[in-house]
Amino acid sequence: MHVLEVLRRPIITEKSTALQERGKYTFEVFREANKQQIKQAVEEAFKVEVAKVNVITVPGRWRGPGRRRGLTSPWKKAVVTLKPGQKIEFFEGV
Repeated sequence: MHVLEVLRRPIITEKSTALQERGKYTFEVFREANKQQIKQAVEEAFKVEVAKVNVITVPGRWRGPGRRRGLTSPWKKAVVTLKPGQKIEFFEGV
């Protein structure tokens, strides 16, 4: 599986920005990807060493008014912890 298939997009929120100070970066990832694939993809894409990967499956939410309500697709989020002294420059510019 290619790096671009595993890592969908970075997640930039207040909470994820606060985690960056502790060396943790958050990504939306492919739903079928496992922790080893996510670790390999981050290391290959950003040339850093990953210490730990935590994965959260975010369930779909009900959206829309009244009879037009529908369920959004569930998705997977990964919080990647880097080894001390490492950082991803891609996030620093945001």
